[in-house]
Amino acid sequence: MPESPLMSPTVLPAGTPRPRIAVLIPCYNEEVAIPGVVRAFRAALPDAIVYVYDNNSRDGTRAAAAAAGAVVRGESLQGKGNVVRRMFADIEADVYVLVDGDGTYEAAAAPGMVRMLLEDRLDMVTGVRITPAERAAAAYRPGHQFGNALLTGMVRLTFGDRISDMLSGYRAFSRRFVKSFPALAEGFETETEFTVHALQLRMPVGEVRTEYGERPRGSTSKLNTYRDGFRILRTIVNLVKGERPLAFFSACGAVLAALALALFLPVLFEYLRTGLVPRLPTAVVSTGLGLAGLLSFACGLILDTVTRGRREAKRIAYLAVPGPDFPADRAPGG
Repeated sequence: MPESPLMSPTVLPAGTPRPRIAVLIPCYNEEVAIPGVVRAFRAALPDAIVYVYDNNSRDGTRAAAAAAGAVVRGESLQGKGNVVRRMFADIEADVYVLVDGDGTYEAAAAPGMVRMLLEDRLDMVTGVRITPAERAAAAYRPGHQFGNALLTGMVRLTFGDRISDMLSGYRAFSRRFVKSFPALAEGFETETEFTVHALQLRMPVGEVRTEYGERPRGSTSKLNTYRDGFRILRTIVNLVKGERPLAFFSACGAVLAALALALFLPVLFEYLRTGLVPRLPTAVVSTGLGLAGLLSFACGLILDTVTRGRREAKRIAYLAVPGPDFPADRAPGG
């Protein structure tokens, strides 16, 4: 077996144990694409074990993956998030490379992603998708590009701007990340959780630009632009509410206070002019909205205290996983 450039002596000093690398491929009806994906990653990372987790496929995905040399397992709960949760729980490794089984990601980028993860002691490296102009329309539809830019922008604005492709399905993770990741999502919104988990705990992260191609002929996408886009948007809102409650409920309180003020001002002007309050229901509604705004702000303060405790618990869980022993801080002769 040829020596992977990832494991060259310039990266790992003599006597240093090689990292255990696992390539994780969630699959659903990918009989056409999966053999090529497995072979490509076995060639790119010859020291890695390639795992394919089948998610109730109705075609020959399992047999095709096994024939290509993958370790094939299954997950009965439907949805990519459920498969990721099972893979992260089952598999023991030092480095995890997660990639979709549709053949759209460049396996040749994997050694560089793993090398960056190890050399810079990172917890997540994202494969940022780039598509040649001549294949852009077929590989990366304009609607998906716009949705990705919009949703990524929302997360960058709320949680930090260290990630430029939030929805990429191509990632390299440290063991610390994988074993401390809550994995609550059920479907394609799991990529959003990856990003927010890393940014919320201020984990060291990196990015590698990688070519994004079109699917092999005969395979079909499982992503529904509008349904899954709405689910991702809902996930972002829930994450903002759960991880940034003070900002979320303060914004809600500000909206309620603005509505209360808009309704109250005409009533106030009428009272100052005539000494009467002819629009009593409006005055009552504006008072209720004002109180609701104050309650919303108070809820934000209380939940912010709870969230800080949860964040500390997550950080402790993250630190409880031993850090990597490789590579050394300096290669021989460095």
